[in-house]
Order: sequence, then C-alpha cells, then structure tokens
Amino acid sequence: MEFHERLRLIREKKKLQQKDAAAKVGIKNNTLSSYESGDRQPDFNMLIKLADLYDVSVEYLLRGKENTQNEPNNLFFFDTEGLSVEEIEDIKRHIEYVKWKSSQENQK
Repeated sequence: MEFHERLRLIREKKKLQQKDAAAKVGIKNNTLSSYESGDRQPDFNMLIKLADLYDVSVEYLLRGKENTQNEPNNLFFFDTEGLSVEEIEDIKRHIEYVKWKSSQENQK
C-alpha cells in the first residue's frame, strides 16, 4: 500500500470526512484530496499535522509500519497504564528531545 492509499484509509477509519480532516490541519479540501489521490505530496510540517490528527506516527504514514530499529520506541519499561495516547506520545517526544540534546552536547 502506498502513502496516498494509507492516508485515505486511515482518515476513513477515523470516520472523518475529507473536508473536516482538511479543516483540522488547516488546508483546503482539494489539497487533501490531491494527497490522497497521489497527485501531490505534503511537506514535512503537514506530515506531522496529519500524523497528529490521525494519532499515528509519521513513520506509519510514510512506510505503513512503525520504526523497528534498535531504538526503544516502545515504552515497555515504563508503567503507562492510565495514560492517554497523547500523554504517551508526549513521553516519546521528550525522549527524542533528550537524545537530541545529548547529541548536541557530545558534539562540543
């Protein structure tokens, strides 16, 4: 399955009309339509907005799977019971920030 097909499918699974999804990410309906038909590709910032809207990762939108590299993307070592998906994503973003900060300090 290609990106544009996955994008349409996940919107439909979320039971969103194209015009509503487009409005939520701040674009026109015909722009989202062109993404879903494969005629256009969203820029990086729009990919992030779409991933956030559909509550998936950018990796999933682009490749159809989550990152399975050696990075600890799962939080099995944390007690995440009772946390919302948004709160878990906040934790993941914080981990990415800490890793980025560490790499910046190591370059000094």
